[in-house]
Amino acid sequence: MARKLKPDWILFVAVLVLVVVGAILVFSSSAVLASEAYGNAYFFSFRHLVAVGLGLAAMFTLARVDYTLYRNPAVVFPFLSLVTVLLALTYFLPETANTHRWIRFAGFSFQPAELAKLAVVVFLAYFLERRADRINDARFTLLPVGVIVLVVCGFIAFQPDLGTPAALAGIVGLMLLVAGLHFRWIALAGVLAASALGYLVYMYPYRVQRVFAFIDPFSDPLGSGYQIIQSLTALGSGGVAGVGLMAGQQKLFYLPEPHTDFIFAVIGEEAGLIGTLTVLVLYGVFLWRGLRASNRAPDLFGSYLALGLTMMVAIQAFVNMSVVLGLLPTKGMPLPFLSYGGSSLMVMLAGVGILMNVSQRSG
Repeated sequence: MARKLKPDWILFVAVLVLVVVGAILVFSSSAVLASEAYGNAYFFSFRHLVAVGLGLAAMFTLARVDYTLYRNPAVVFPFLSLVTVLLALTYFLPETANTHRWIRFAGFSFQPAELAKLAVVVFLAYFLERRADRINDARFTLLPVGVIVLVVCGFIAFQPDLGTPAALAGIVGLMLLVAGLHFRWIALAGVLAASALGYLVYMYPYRVQRVFAFIDPFSDPLGSGYQIIQSLTALGSGGVAGVGLMAGQQKLFYLPEPHTDFIFAVIGEEAGLIGTLTVLVLYGVFLWRGLRASNRAPDLFGSYLALGLTMMVAIQAFVNMSVVLGLLPTKGMPLPFLSYGGSSLMVMLAGVGILMNVSQRSG
């Protein structure tokens, strides 16, 4: 008799709570802005709820699909190719806010860079399993991985978007490390990545200003240091228990992008230290269940896939919260499951669906 598969309810509940909290906080942080800009307090909330619905539908569907389906090269390479084409296509479409990040159609927009994370994770899980006995072979394993990751990250970096390639590089590095890559290759890749990062920062003056603002935000409080100062003010204003839902002041035209990049600061102001620690615990639960699924997966593909999907969420959450807390230079990156941003939310929830399928087969 086939073993009955049991869903990971702990993982599911942690994600669902984050999504519900996110839907509430998106309305709280965007209602006034939406009223001023669009004459409709529910403008952002409605779009967010549409993304939540589509994302949850994708999550429930993919949770029922055997993850070994993605091991097939007829799935892996067309998926990776499609993402690469979409990334290239953005350069031929009109700019949005001086960037080439979005594909817009019928009033909706999609950011291919978000889907690229999922595509690279699936590819690496497939490729590393097939090269399991030759992980440290430079020509046989590292060169193909390096070329593909470099192409994907290159397309994204020149949109321009520096945060996503950095996060993607972190995911790839951790997957390779767990697969058994020798530390000397990790060190070499780290040096090359740091050099590339420094060059890409130097290319754009506003990035240089962000680095200086990170070091001393009060040196330019109305310019490059404005975002982090307002973020820290919001966090400090919340105290232990917060000022209450909808009662925050920093989101009222002081805190930039309160419903997206800085929603964690809104949580800090309205729910206080209790709220921020609750969010941290929920991400901690997600990390625990994801790593558990990776450790107990019945095959290497499932193990690498679960690891990559877990890190896809964990690294992005770490970067976002670190920026809000002033621990990293300012970088626009949504907080998984909480921030407004349909592309990120739908891809993250789709990834959770795949992770849940691995988890229920992990025993």
